[in-house]
Amino acid sequence: MPEVAIPLSALAVAAILSGGAVALRLAHTLPTVIALSGGIVVAVALLEVLPEAVENIGEVHDAVPFVAVGFLGFFLLERVLVLHHRDDPEQARAHGRVGVLGALGLSLHSFTDGVGIALAFSVNTETGLLVLLAVVSHGFADGLNTVSFVLSQSGDRARARRWLRIDAFAPLAGAAVGSLISVSDQTLGYFLALYAGFFLYMGATDLLPAAHAHEHDGHGSWGRVVLTVAGFGGIYAITLLGHP
Repeated sequence: MPEVAIPLSALAVAAILSGGAVALRLAHTLPTVIALSGGIVVAVALLEVLPEAVENIGEVHDAVPFVAVGFLGFFLLERVLVLHHRDDPEQARAHGRVGVLGALGLSLHSFTDGVGIALAFSVNTETGLLVLLAVVSHGFADGLNTVSFVLSQSGDRARARRWLRIDAFAPLAGAAVGSLISVSDQTLGYFLALYAGFFLYMGATDLLPAAHAHEHDGHGSWGRVVLTVAGFGGIYAITLLGHP
């Protein structure tokens, strides 16, 4: 039922807007929430999306290269667009349009999230809901990154809000497009394998490090680690209920 992806993708819209709002107001509270999101996103990739991809493709060895391509592909895209302000801020400002390119890259990624939600619902409702949960989980971080990235380059809050709106509604547009696409089970499996690689990259590089981030006193937060494990365990419990 891919058509249900369109109204449900509104949850991703809300998550991105929420992340952007927090970035504009309360950035110091983010690591704890992102630590939980990291456990959810990685668990969905390993426990649901990847197994569904293998099942649709038919062979594990045929699925694994697509996972690797998804992982490396987003790594290269992130590097090309200098996403998520990993470079030194002064160096990043030297790139005249890097803020716009970074926000555009995040918005395109959010659009593919919407397409992925619709295609996952075409597999079955459980897969669709779990992919939706993963998208919503890292959508918060996307909203945060969109606003933070634009502000780090220009300090223009009005521009940051404009790009936040574009990024937020991109999943809705993607879900609309994805609901119109009809693909074979094998093709869908390849897409899900790519998506598993993307989720693994996003979790490993953008979300899970928050669980290891140091507090102001210089010590790591075990509370964040517990939240990450809880997010992973929650998804594991859901998959057990769906596959008794």
